[in-house]
Amino acid sequence: MSITVCIAPVRTLEYPEGGGHLWEYLNWALGLRAIGCNVIWLEAVAANSPVAEVQAKISALKLRLDRYDLANCLALYSCDETSPLDAAALGCMDVDTAARADLLLEFRYDTPLHIVKRFRRSALLDIDPGLSQFWISKGRIHLTPHDVYFTTGETIGQPGTRIPDLGLNWIHISPCVALDWWPVREASTDASFTTVAHWYAGGWLEEDAHAHRDDKRSGFLPFLDIPELIDHPFQLALDLLPEDEQRTALEARGWSVVDAHKVAATPWDYQCYIQDSFGEFSCAKPACLKLKNAWLSNRTLCYLASGKPAVVQHTGTSRFLPDASGLFRFRSLEEATRCVKQCLADYETHCKFGRSLAEEYFDATTVTGLLLEKALS
Repeated sequence: MSITVCIAPVRTLEYPEGGGHLWEYLNWALGLRAIGCNVIWLEAVAANSPVAEVQAKISALKLRLDRYDLANCLALYSCDETSPLDAAALGCMDVDTAARADLLLEFRYDTPLHIVKRFRRSALLDIDPGLSQFWISKGRIHLTPHDVYFTTGETIGQPGTRIPDLGLNWIHISPCVALDWWPVREASTDASFTTVAHWYAGGWLEEDAHAHRDDKRSGFLPFLDIPELIDHPFQLALDLLPEDEQRTALEARGWSVVDAHKVAATPWDYQCYIQDSFGEFSCAKPACLKLKNAWLSNRTLCYLASGKPAVVQHTGTSRFLPDASGLFRFRSLEEATRCVKQCLADYETHCKFGRSLAEEYFDATTVTGLLLEKALS
């Protein structure tokens, strides 16, 4: 008998224009299915939401899931226990059907307890390591109890870490990419180094009585001169309007800027954007550096799997991540410049290294198999 896993993503119903956001969870779902699991996709519906509005969101999400044969796997629950939801009338499974799964794999942290308790076994998968634990310790997130706690942050629970463990036993699990869905694709020689990001999203990190902005813009600030130092195009896919002064400032410094909600609005658009790129160049949010969580984004894994080298910011000591072979991790503008030049000097080799790294450490079939072994034991 096959295992059924119900995954609870974060607001995919509310963010239909986020192709990259959806891939964060698609990679896990497709990995689970590849090892023979049945998958249910569980989403929350806000209380008192107009039916027509909910139906439109469901249609948009199903359209995106259909290409991966997941459209009929969508289940719904109401955020308000006192407001019943007729999921069948909306063309979806109800939470009682979803709760027959062998495992609830939650990404949300705060799925209501009355929903989590319906499942025979539940696991939290923390894909925003360090910052999540920080927010929970400050009371900004209410953590629903689970049977097992996984994190993609290598340093959580380790000696010397700055990240609170909240008194929980965190099991490290690698982030993953569904390799069969992300084949190698060659880019043209004039293609850009790219990344996809929300420029302002992230808020503040409060530490030692000081508040620090924690967004992509702040992470990129020390590295904005890179296009002027390297004879190769750099492009950012951002959520900035054409008239935004930040967009104008970036373009004045040599960056090409495109609208992320146009070039990466669907999972397939996002995938084409990455696979048509020369490689990735990206910086982390400041919290990753301050907390040293050894974080690597799912987006970067998609570049690596596609046979694209990635030049990204160093976020902490890793037991297995390289610093200069397919995946380059820099700490300063000088290092970033050197990494890009090394990548350009032997591009084909680093493309192969990138794919090999994805195969060795981030294969979704291997990672999800390990997760299930630990979650159901």
